[in-house]
Amino acid sequence: MRRFPGPRRTTLAGWTFILPGFLGFAALTLVPVMATFGLAFLDWDSYSTPEWVGLANFERLAANPTFWTALGNTVFYAAGHVPLTLVASLGLAVLLNRRIRGVQYFRTALFFPYITSLVAVAIVWNLLFDPDLGPVNQLLRALGAGDPPGWTSSTTWAMPAIIIASVWRDMGYYMVLYLAGLQTIPPELYEAAEVDGAGAWQRFRHITVPSLRTMTFFILIMLTVSSFKVFDLVQVMTEGGPGRSTLVLSQLIFREGITEGRFGYSSAIAVVLFAVVLVLTMVQFGFSRRDER
Repeated sequence: MRRFPGPRRTTLAGWTFILPGFLGFAALTLVPVMATFGLAFLDWDSYSTPEWVGLANFERLAANPTFWTALGNTVFYAAGHVPLTLVASLGLAVLLNRRIRGVQYFRTALFFPYITSLVAVAIVWNLLFDPDLGPVNQLLRALGAGDPPGWTSSTTWAMPAIIIASVWRDMGYYMVLYLAGLQTIPPELYEAAEVDGAGAWQRFRHITVPSLRTMTFFILIMLTVSSFKVFDLVQVMTEGGPGRSTLVLSQLIFREGITEGRFGYSSAIAVVLFAVVLVLTMVQFGFSRRDER
């Protein structure tokens, strides 16, 4: 039996571990992504022969008001979901990074919504936001609100309702990431600051926040990507309605591709969505590098 030299055997062992994951990534992610970029320049409905149309799909996209509505709704959702989830998860992590009775229970309870079926989460929040019988509006009426919002039945309040439900679901997961970051901060820093007379807010501002800069950047990237590709929560809660008030780009891609069979046009929307997320990610990387300097 042939034996490989030490370095070569180590390399072969490394490829043995990497190859299964890479093959899965190539088959389920890389190939579909490359196919999407190719389909964006074709007219194809999966039944006829693909026809090259060049930039026609993108020109049609630019002239379609529904696309711009969906893009605006997606940006609005991200603008609400990203900062609220960031602040809520950081606040919870700071509160639960203490030796208090039952802290493990509270951590588990807050993380549990993230692993709960998203369909179940959407249905429960729809019941909570029911304009007539929902507990949310009943509480608002008890507090003196004579005309509470219609929430998912209102074109004005439907997207805020989705953002609230999304923040509630996601904050537990990012809280765990922040807890991991808080565990790496040396307690001596807080002790020295307290001896110097620094208050709780000063310790949080000058020790906690700077020490979590790398973790915050990672969470910001994760939240931005997940916000721009949101689909299932919106689909279950409102199906893009009322009207087009909560229609997002992922839903538009699904409608044009799966429902209408316009795979070339839906691929063009997907390429635009990819470009938007890529630009935002590059901007965030740029700000991060500037802060490090």
